[in-house]
Amino acid sequence: MLLTRQQLEERLIALHQASLTLVDDISIESLLERIAAVACEQVDARYAALGVLDDDGKLKKFISVGMSGDEIRRIPHPPMGRGLLGALMNTDETLRVPEIQADFRSVGFPKNHPHMRSFLGVPIRYGDVQLGQIYLTEKLDAPEFTRDDEQIIQMLAAYAAVALHNARLYDDLRERDRALTRRNQDLALLNNIAETLTSSLKLDQILTQTLAQVMEYLKVEAGEIFLLEEDKQTLRMALHNGQAADAFWTRDRIQIGEGIVGLVAQSGEPILSRDLARDVRYVRPAVIQAGFRQLACIPLSSAGSTIGVLSAITRSNLPIDDHDVQLVTAVGNWAGLAIENARLHDDARRLAVLEERDRIGMDLHDGIIQSIYGVGLVLEHARLLADEDPKHAADRIQQAINSLNHTIRDIRTYILDLRPRQLGDENLMDGLRRLTVEYRANTLAEATLSGASEDLADLPKSHSLALFHICQEALANAAKHAAAKKIEVSVWKTPERVMLEIRDNGKGFDMQKMSMSLGHGLSNMHTRAHQVGGDVEFFSVLGEGTSILVWVPNGKSH
Repeated sequence: MLLTRQQLEERLIALHQASLTLVDDISIESLLERIAAVACEQVDARYAALGVLDDDGKLKKFISVGMSGDEIRRIPHPPMGRGLLGALMNTDETLRVPEIQADFRSVGFPKNHPHMRSFLGVPIRYGDVQLGQIYLTEKLDAPEFTRDDEQIIQMLAAYAAVALHNARLYDDLRERDRALTRRNQDLALLNNIAETLTSSLKLDQILTQTLAQVMEYLKVEAGEIFLLEEDKQTLRMALHNGQAADAFWTRDRIQIGEGIVGLVAQSGEPILSRDLARDVRYVRPAVIQAGFRQLACIPLSSAGSTIGVLSAITRSNLPIDDHDVQLVTAVGNWAGLAIENARLHDDARRLAVLEERDRIGMDLHDGIIQSIYGVGLVLEHARLLADEDPKHAADRIQQAINSLNHTIRDIRTYILDLRPRQLGDENLMDGLRRLTVEYRANTLAEATLSGASEDLADLPKSHSLALFHICQEALANAAKHAAAKKIEVSVWKTPERVMLEIRDNGKGFDMQKMSMSLGHGLSNMHTRAHQVGGDVEFFSVLGEGTSILVWVPNGKSH
């Protein structure tokens, strides 16, 4: 039946109005349903469907109109792109068939599929690319679809092509936006973690901030860190953060290979569990009873060895994806290195304390304790002489008193170490003057200072403090080891440097032995000078004394 001119005009107007809504719709699902519904309205079809192809030309989406949800669910499987549907997918031409089952290309209908006779199929093309197809069946007011119906649906397909193309562009933009947002989040996490791990050598701070940032990135409610004990068989919970702490602390020690945490430590590979309640590997029922459902568990590694495990746990059903696990695993490698560095730093500090204790013990044993022991021998001798030679005994007692006074000065010098706590508000010359006065009082030796305060006016505080501490160390060494009767401290300025010299007339030492193994005090002097861009030199001759020359950049040249 041919359409009248008025009917054709009405259809074209309706089609134009429908097309305006199509190009405005950028949601794929709603757009497909709208196209199928418009197609039904335009040609009076009982059923309509719209198929969308993927990049390989295979059927990706199939939206139908006219069947109820129950009818669709009773059909064993969705369309597979065979029969007339497949024929339309492989042609650029419209297919119009009066009887579907009579067509040689038909493969029939699956079980529970509604009976359909007439068929109209039009490809949706954008340029040279087929995006999908419009399918119409069961013409309501005629035994088959007409040529006019075909032309109307071809016009609708042209509008649909533009709408689908725009929707695809919009989806691509949204996907790129999501990818960019996620990349920014990834970079933010990595940047924050890098800042955390490079700004501190304190183990507690590294653990706390790393766990907090991983939890924030994954949007989880709880997290924990286990560290490997010295026995290399036990993992101890070092930190828990977030909700339900009492549930997690029911097990704060886990053996290697035990549970998910122990398995990750054993294998060095992350484990993602999306259903803790059914995961027989999880060994803390209290956590499951507290409502937690998913767990991401990653190793903390250093130099190829696992030193701990980080777990992130959530009550949410939203899945933690593989991308998240990969990124957090990279963070775990960084954190493992930082944890190992923090431990090595702590070990170095403990070793330094032990070495300092050994040095103090040796100094006490070799000096002060032996002096007191000597005083004891003198007094023992005096006791034996008390009856036989009172005058000689009194001399020995006086000798013991003098020795005790000398030992008291040694103890005082050792405790103070000629080291005021800070330079304070003094300028460098005032500080050096105080050091020489204290040296004279503690050693009864002659000590002089020469130099002009105005030469040091532009010297930065850090440089002044370095020279002050070096002079402290030099005077302490002279008092404890050199037995010098005279010491001279001199300060002067050159165009580029400030020079400090400490010279004594004491015992001196062997320069070759000194260069092979710097003592604790001499090493400190080197370190302090180098820290401010300066240097220190030592000159000594056995029996003739020692000279220490230090220089630092002055204020103008640094």
